[in-house]
Amino acid sequence: MARRHHMNLVRTLFAIAVCASFLFICARHCRQLRAAEAPLIPREILFGNPEKAGVELSPDGKRMAYCAPDKGVLNVWICTTGKDDAVCVTEDRKRGIRSYMWQRDGKHIIYIQDRDGDENFHIYQTDIATRKTRDLTPYQGIRAQIMAHVNDHPNTLLACINVRDKKLFDVYSINLVTGEARIITENPGDVNHWVADNTLTVRSASATMKDGSREIRIRDGADSPWKVLERWHPDETGPGIISFTSDNQHAYMLSSVDSNTERLLLLNLKNGEKTVLASDPSYDVTDVLIHPDTHKVVAAQFERERKDWMVIDKDYAADFEALRKTGKVDFYLNADDLSRPQWIVFTNSDTKPAQYFIYDRKSRKTSFLFSCRPNLEKYIFSSMEPISFKSRDGLTIHGYLTLPAGLPPHKLPTVLNVHGGPWGRDAWGFNREVQWLANRGYAVLQINFRGSTGYGKSFMNAGNREWAARMHDDLLDGKKWVIEKGFADPEKVCIYGGSYGGYATLVGLAFTPDEFCCGVDIVGPSNLLTLLKSFPPYWESMKSLFERRVGKLSEEEFLKSRSPLFKADQMKAPLLIAQGANDPRVKQAESDQIVEVLRKKGKEVEYLLFADEGHGFARPENNMKFYAACEAFLARNLGGRCEPPQEKEKWEQLRR
Repeated sequence: MARRHHMNLVRTLFAIAVCASFLFICARHCRQLRAAEAPLIPREILFGNPEKAGVELSPDGKRMAYCAPDKGVLNVWICTTGKDDAVCVTEDRKRGIRSYMWQRDGKHIIYIQDRDGDENFHIYQTDIATRKTRDLTPYQGIRAQIMAHVNDHPNTLLACINVRDKKLFDVYSINLVTGEARIITENPGDVNHWVADNTLTVRSASATMKDGSREIRIRDGADSPWKVLERWHPDETGPGIISFTSDNQHAYMLSSVDSNTERLLLLNLKNGEKTVLASDPSYDVTDVLIHPDTHKVVAAQFERERKDWMVIDKDYAADFEALRKTGKVDFYLNADDLSRPQWIVFTNSDTKPAQYFIYDRKSRKTSFLFSCRPNLEKYIFSSMEPISFKSRDGLTIHGYLTLPAGLPPHKLPTVLNVHGGPWGRDAWGFNREVQWLANRGYAVLQINFRGSTGYGKSFMNAGNREWAARMHDDLLDGKKWVIEKGFADPEKVCIYGGSYGGYATLVGLAFTPDEFCCGVDIVGPSNLLTLLKSFPPYWESMKSLFERRVGKLSEEEFLKSRSPLFKADQMKAPLLIAQGANDPRVKQAESDQIVEVLRKKGKEVEYLLFADEGHGFARPENNMKFYAACEAFLARNLGGRCEPPQEKEKWEQLRR
């Protein structure tokens, strides 16, 4: 007995020693793996203001404008091209200027701005010499959109404004010298898209009918009657007419009629004949470059796995070929530069912050201008790889997978990052949110589920009435794919997204409660009934579109069956919700109501409310607070790295 006891003790001690050795080896291995991870990228550098962005040359090419911080807020700066003499000319002190343009006289900057995210944008004009800014649309409670501003009319701007009726946009002509605005085309009640010719005469209109079909209308002149050019079935996609040729007798059109994908067409307005200028059997035309002086199409863009240009005007073929040689980047041009000997070129890579170059047409060489975020360039970023898989009903679904640099690509905690819209898509390139997640140790899966744009009308219409149904199945099939490939830990998958992506998060946790270990919802709707009832008035012309693609308000039970609010009791996983108080699209009530239900049922939900934001977050300080809170939430539930919050990132006062 004593000998047997001694031997058992020896075996036990040996086993403990082996386990200890194994644990030591594992710990050393884990430390080595952790040491191999890319250095932690501070949130402030990732989500703070860019150093410079949005570069545009003046009409004469002698000066350059760009957005850069002034007293911590993005404003417009102007310098002499090639010189370091920049001065700030605007004085926004809150949300920052994110969209601006040169007035064609070269003496003013025009920009748009809303108030605290309410999306009631006004159009502002800043005199560069005096720094004085005036509101060109000083009406209460309106939304204004810049429609047209051309070289031949430097002192006139066309704008669409809903002054007369909050549901409708009329076309106004604004005198940029006096500031006087007058209606030149009144909306008959169904038009949601206007186009002017090169004399600033409104010649084309796209109107949506009650059954979801569309009429493309045309007229010969400002005093001529409107005629129906084409009637489109509700399944057709494309904006219709987008521009006119120099003689204003032909028009350029984007349309899926007689094709599965949106093609670029040249339309003869006299006899209706069409010529196909650019098309692809699988992908829509997503952008068109038109020369500002000749009004000829220079190139059309397709967004396949990456963006690609099809050159139409052969005079520019060598230029595009030279720009393609810049490396693993996609490049973008401003159409206004096409008439100049030098172009501003913006490049986009998956592993490098955006950069700007000057391209010289004569030498066909580029010279570096600056990086948008130079402080990021010393860090290691993760590659974004295009992927595809088959859905359960046989559709080919495309997307992107980003695996964290420095970690073995095996059984990683994973974030399924769902895009908004849903009539949009994820794209290849430098995505700060994706890089942040990967840097914290997460694989990031992005899926262009059915209903996403760019893949033709059949794929888009496959998402009709499939919210919380087959659109969600595509997300689950993508999750299954990434697990079967061995990249994702099946026990640690988070669903995350904004707008429709926020809705998809709520659906994921409520409809399929065993699929995800946690969820992050940013401005996502919880009840399709209240969502459809609370749209802003200027979305009235799109009502039939939502009825066709989502459901009708008269179908109460159907909409309830697709609304996470009514399945909230099935939720198991922790949830983080972030909402802008001034969101005009997804009202605060959408988040309030599901938080109330979840808390009554004792479910785990953290709710952050941003009082000065709308549909997403514009202010860097709010972005940093949200991402700090989100990072801590993900670390608790997925186990990734977490940077301690700085004092200005603390989010406790946002909790509701």
